[in-house]
Amino acid sequence: MFSDRVRVQRMLDFEAALARAEGRVGVIPAAAASVISEKCRAELVDFEALSRAAVEAGNLAIPMIKQLTELVRKENPEAARYVHWGATSQDAIDTGLVLQVREALRLIEGGLERVSDAVAMLAEKYRDTPAAARTWMQQAIPTVFGLKAAGWLDAITRHRVRIRELQERVLVLQFGGAAGTLASLHDRGLEVAVALGEELQLAVPDLPWHAHRDRIADLATTLALMTGTLGKIARDVSLQMQTEVGEVSEPAGEGRGGSSTMPQKRNPVACAAILAASERMPGLVSVILSSMPQEQERGLGGWHAEWETLPELVRVSGGALHRAEEMIAGLEVDAERMRQNLEITHGLIYAEAVAMALSAQMGKRAAHELLEKASRKAMSERKHLSDVLAAYPEVSSRLKATELAQLFDPMKYLGMSSRFVDRVLATSKTIPKGKA
Repeated sequence: MFSDRVRVQRMLDFEAALARAEGRVGVIPAAAASVISEKCRAELVDFEALSRAAVEAGNLAIPMIKQLTELVRKENPEAARYVHWGATSQDAIDTGLVLQVREALRLIEGGLERVSDAVAMLAEKYRDTPAAARTWMQQAIPTVFGLKAAGWLDAITRHRVRIRELQERVLVLQFGGAAGTLASLHDRGLEVAVALGEELQLAVPDLPWHAHRDRIADLATTLALMTGTLGKIARDVSLQMQTEVGEVSEPAGEGRGGSSTMPQKRNPVACAAILAASERMPGLVSVILSSMPQEQERGLGGWHAEWETLPELVRVSGGALHRAEEMIAGLEVDAERMRQNLEITHGLIYAEAVAMALSAQMGKRAAHELLEKASRKAMSERKHLSDVLAAYPEVSSRLKATELAQLFDPMKYLGMSSRFVDRVLATSKTIPKGKA
């Protein structure tokens, strides 16, 4: 979608649509419009000559329009007069870009839907699967794996909404002529713009946006946000894939994730690609944001900086989404290992549960200090926390042995986990599917 050939073709699509629109409303002869439209095909363009000429011309549209004009002239000299009638080079370049973006956003929307479906399956399947929650990279309290997946899903749902809303703002026509007035079309400018929008199936904004690049920045930042969330998912998965943790694994496959020297390795290759993409996005976005303060009616340099940066943003984010889709759809979850990991601290993960149970009888601060002391003792003497606590009179006088044992059951300290999962699943189902 962002190859050189397609880029030129989308600019030619603008030129063809412009000719047809002007022919429809009688601004140029219908016969000329037909000839121009017929010649707007990338296979007729000399790309080597185009690339050389673009350097000197300052943009790709100027030499492309010269080539198009010559192609039309060879068939109909009169029609050649009406090529690019009333437009400027930025109209062709920006609208061509919008047409490319439209195709890409349809793919991205479809990819997000599939990622959403795959994550929703994980959240639902593992809704009641206990696992260790980790804060600051350390075990904290019990949770369920379905809640972690629901967190991913919640963010993906917001990105689906953003991409849908984004299309309404970004997929608009750029058509303003030399300085955004359409003066060369006299009193027919808006009429041509409306007809051109219909030809390209693009909304017509209230006025041309040559030097106002918030739409482009909106696209860039939205894609960066999406990729950042994919990076967060990849970070979680890669950490849970560590040998010592072993709770999840990327899909297995011939030649996938191997090492050149270590035969046993199963590396998180999809995570690596997604994380690499998320690392690159902020730098690319910074170029787009830095380019926003453009000069007066048409920018110098800032506009040009977008030409390679924005396609790269789309490619990088689209690649991350593709890798996330395949990874999540085939994610292998080891529920038994999650359960085992809950016990590797010998009960310390349940310290908060015990402290809260005691707080009602001895006060929160006193209970917290007691559990801190008991936890240190359990670690230093390599004992289970429940055994240490059972020997404390402050505990045994307040909690029966059966009550204390129940506090070391992960299923008894999950709070609103299941309800949160259900809420996220319900919300995700309200987002309508796209056209992809």
